[in-house]
This record gives sequence, C-alpha cells and structure tokens, in this order.
Amino acid sequence: TGAQLLLRALIFRKLLERDILAPEERYVGVLLPPSAGGVLANVALPLAHRISVNLNYSASSAVMNSCIKQCGIRHVLTSRRVVQRMPHIQLDAELIFLEDFVAKVTKLDKLTAALLTYLVPAAWLDRLLKIDSISDDEVLTVLFTSGSTGEPKGVMLTHRNVGSNIKAINQTIHLTEKDLALGVLPFFHSYGYTATLWTMLALPPAGVYHFTPLEAQQVGELARKYRASILMITPTFLRSYLKRCEPEDFANLDVVFASAERLPPELADAFKAKFGVRPVEAYGATEMSPLVAVNIPPNRAGGYQGPTSKDGTVGRPIPGTQAKILHLETGEELGPDEPGMLWLTGPNVMKGYLNRPDLTAEKVRDGWYVTGDVAKLDRDGFITITGRESRFSKIGGEMVPHIKIEETIRQILGADEDQLTAVVTAVPDTRKGERLVVLHTAIEKSPEVIGRELAQAGLPNLWIPGADSFFEVEAIPVLGSGKVDLKAMKDLALERCGVIAGSH
Repeated sequence: TGAQLLLRALIFRKLLERDILAPEERYVGVLLPPSAGGVLANVALPLAHRISVNLNYSASSAVMNSCIKQCGIRHVLTSRRVVQRMPHIQLDAELIFLEDFVAKVTKLDKLTAALLTYLVPAAWLDRLLKIDSISDDEVLTVLFTSGSTGEPKGVMLTHRNVGSNIKAINQTIHLTEKDLALGVLPFFHSYGYTATLWTMLALPPAGVYHFTPLEAQQVGELARKYRASILMITPTFLRSYLKRCEPEDFANLDVVFASAERLPPELADAFKAKFGVRPVEAYGATEMSPLVAVNIPPNRAGGYQGPTSKDGTVGRPIPGTQAKILHLETGEELGPDEPGMLWLTGPNVMKGYLNRPDLTAEKVRDGWYVTGDVAKLDRDGFITITGRESRFSKIGGEMVPHIKIEETIRQILGADEDQLTAVVTAVPDTRKGERLVVLHTAIEKSPEVIGRELAQAGLPNLWIPGADSFFEVEAIPVLGSGKVDLKAMKDLALERCGVIAGSH
C-alpha cells in the first residue's frame, strides 16, 4: 500500500543519509530491475533530496561506467541477486546491497518512520522533509539515452517534466482505482520510469512488477493472478507474448500501448484475435519525459468527438504538447501530410543534457525539441513517423531513406518484420556525397538479384545500393535495448569499405 511504501521509504532515506551518502552527494546510481526494491529506491532518493540515475544493466560495464563518470556517482544501489546475474560487471563505484540494510534498521528508525507515516499530516511531513522547498524545475532523475549513435547522453528530467507527463497520461486514458498496470519495462528506460513507476505512485491505479519483460510465461501468469488491465510494452515483446501466453492470461487487459518501435497492423490484429484487446501505438522520446503522442482506444476516449485512433500513426500529441513539421533543408513549416522534421514543445521538454550545453543547444531551440524523426501531421493532428534523420543519406542532392530500402530488401528476402537480416547505412563518397552500404547476415539471393528486384519494386536508381556495397556480417549490431546500434553499424561499414569508400 501507499502507507507501507512511505514507511519503508522513510526508513531507507534515513539509512542512506546516516550510513551511506555524503551531504554533497547529488547523484546516486540504481541498478535494480522493475521490482518492489526498484520502486523503493526511486522513492527514497528524492525524499533524501538526491537524484536517481537508473543504470542500464543490459549495457556493458564500459557504457555504465561512462554514465557513472558523467554524473560523478560514488554509490550504486543494487542487490546481490542482480549482481549474481551479471558476473562480469565491473563498476567504478561502490555497490550498496539492499539486503544489507535490514540489519542496520533500529527500533527507533521503525518507530520514527511509523509516527511520520501514520500520525503526521502530509502537509507537515512535506515541511519536515523540506519537500515543499523543491522547485518544479529541479532535476528528479537523469536517464541515459541508448547510445545508438554514440556515447550515451544524460537526459535531465525535472519534477515538472515527469509530473506533466503523468497528468497527460491520466487525461488521455482516464485511469481509475479499478486499473492495475503491469510493470515489466526497466526503470532505466524513460517509458518504464514515468509510465510504470511514477504514474502508478501518483494516480489511483495499482502496479505489479516483474524483473524482466523477456519471461513471457511469468508475465502472463502475473497478469492473470492480479487481473492486470493495462500493459505498456514494445511490439517486440508483444510478439513473444502472442506466442507464449494463453488467452486467459490477458483476459482482463483493457488497454495495451506499444511504443519504442513501429507497431505492425498485422501484429495488432493477431493480438486482438487471441486476447480480445487491440494494442495501439504511442510515441515518445527520453528527452520528452517520454510520452509525446498516443492513439486512444475507443473504450478510453470518454466524450471526445472525432477519431481517437488511426492505424499507421503514433496518435495525436498528448495534452500540453504541440507538434510542428519543418522542411529538412529550408526549415520552413510544412502543411498537412508533408513529411519533414518533427519538432515538439510542452512542459515535458527536458531540462537539457547533463554537462552538455552544446548538445542541448542543438536539440532544444526556443523551447522546441528537435526530435531527429522525419514525420508528417495529418489534418486531424495525427502523427506518422516516416524515418529518422540519421537514417537518411544525401545523395546527388536527394534525401534517400535507409528504412524504406531496408523494408523492401526484407520483403525481397521473405524475412519476417522482426528479423534483422539486412540493414542500410552509408559511408562518405567523394563523387555523390554518400554511398549506401548494406550489411546483411547469410542470405540466399545475390546482391545483383536484390538490386534488380529493388528496381522492379519501383525504387529510384539513386536508392539502389551497388552490388559491391553488400557486405555479409556474422550478426547485425544491436544495443541491449534491442535497437540497431547505428554507430557500430556505421563503424563496421567504414571498416568493410574504407579502402574504397571514396572511389565509387
């Protein structure tokens, strides 16, 4: 319950301040999965006026140590069970095990926390803990980007950022005490941090947690046992649940949001056919706290007039968030259904990148966040994502989309949508500016055949990679989050064709 959580968080806060943290320590690492302990740590730290930094335990020690160094973290809160699952982890900070805290709790600690929890009015407790002195603009957490294009960047999210997102979520899907959300997304991911942690703590619904979304059967059993009504997940995990869970597991699901990657309509159809609820696509970015846009299921639309959901789109901007589309080269604002760069503004725009005012200035301009996503807005305000700026090449003066080429190659090879068989990147070229490169695993068709079939599919000649630009690799490089590692992909392409990169 809320009271039990507060009681434990107050004890935890006391132990942290008395036994672990120095007065000047601002940033504290958290290496815990979605769990009661993970929730507790993320509640206790702001009560102690500290900033939580949930570390990506699916990343390498080098990546985590980069985050630790950027924040100046001295202590990382974790558990022995977590560390046992990562025997090769080597962190440049002191590990503090939650299990060791039990022996340090005194009777006075328990009594004091109980008095504060059950007898002291909330307003008084705010003053005692100096919660009432915290500004909306103070940083609540630092979440690191996935690093798909280089070193991870620390996104500073404030109390206002996360709070505005929670308010918008509630206004969008009208949460009640009857709702229970399944929390399986990691708290190092902004989607998990805001939507499955703080939304459950700040609003009426309950939350139930499992430490990994990968264990489909256990997730299904948890959903069935606690009658979960809300699931926030990615399409990749939806595919796994579709294969491994039983219809009765998700019999009480009322809302399923799929984000972080494109939701294919056929996946949504198949999920509804089996479980009776159709997933809808949402869109977000860590820098936007994270939710930006959402398709609203009809059963949650309330009295809204007009369409609330459209297949193929990521929905409309949430309350308080505005979107506009600017021409990729001229910066001119575009009209309906014209693709260009997606810009966003609202109370959910991050405070900035930690210690990187240069990068912040690049991405946040006059209060607008430059997403890097190429998109279009229709006349009803629905957003369709068509690609990423980093997934385009400028060849012969024309913008060439990597993702469209990848999708066509995948169709030619007969690969499933979730199979990473071939990816497209580019290397510098002295004659055309850039040269398209295809990295692929073992395939049955030759580059020459693929090139001919790309032309037959209607792709312009400029979009068709040369036969000498196909390179077989053992595996497509991916991040711990499952996304393609764009930087590693680029480096691999430069390595494979570096000798001839400027000669074609």
